[in-house]
Amino acid sequence: MTAVEGTNVEIPTKDGVADAYLVHPADGKPHPGVLFYQDAYGLRPRLREMADRLAAEGYTVLVPNVFYRRGAAPVVELPEFIDPGADPSIWRRLGPLVGSLTPEQAERDADAFLDRMAADPLVADGPVALVGYCMGARLVLRTAATHPDRVAAGAGFHGGNLATEEPDSPHLGADNITAELYFGHADQDHSLPKSQRDRLENALTTAGVRHTAEVYPGATHGYTQSDTTAYNEEATERHWRALLDLLHRTF
Repeated sequence: MTAVEGTNVEIPTKDGVADAYLVHPADGKPHPGVLFYQDAYGLRPRLREMADRLAAEGYTVLVPNVFYRRGAAPVVELPEFIDPGADPSIWRRLGPLVGSLTPEQAERDADAFLDRMAADPLVADGPVALVGYCMGARLVLRTAATHPDRVAAGAGFHGGNLATEEPDSPHLGADNITAELYFGHADQDHSLPKSQRDRLENALTTAGVRHTAEVYPGATHGYTQSDTTAYNEEATERHWRALLDLLHRTF
């Protein structure tokens, strides 16, 4: 594994300044860029740890705080080990944050995040890859659809509400996507029932999007997050293999 260097950065956007974590191989050379979209718990040590592991594979990784309009991370103070069952107030505090990010805001943010990566000498020229977890998987779909010329690949893991019946559902942008996509769904995920998985699959197939969607048995929503009760080590390691396979094919 390659040594990495990480730092906190600020990204000007049309709505303010987003704080973010940027990590890259320590050789000082440009590497393919990966825009890493957070889960609902936000930018915290676990996500930095995951970004570090990805950077050690030879990528420059940017992890923005998408809740920056409500403050710098951590926007909501969380315990070191997150157990919503033991403390229901966690989701009472997080829910409004997740719901406050509109598709229009997400598109503007993606402009800023991608511009920041394009201007960074540590990011190789050309399109970047996307990876997202939980709500971040929705942002992967939206960014791939709204910035097709700037995204080479995208992966979403334990994503929720990817293909709803709402008029602004993320799957409705499938016709615009040119990137190759991968999804690792949790098989025990109330936020992405089989009806939504089927709807997403139909949308991507009809649009001719190169994609793979797999259901991870025994995995619950949030299975990659080792600082939560949802963590599943076997599913997490499977997710790493799938993600790196996609990135290695792309770059």
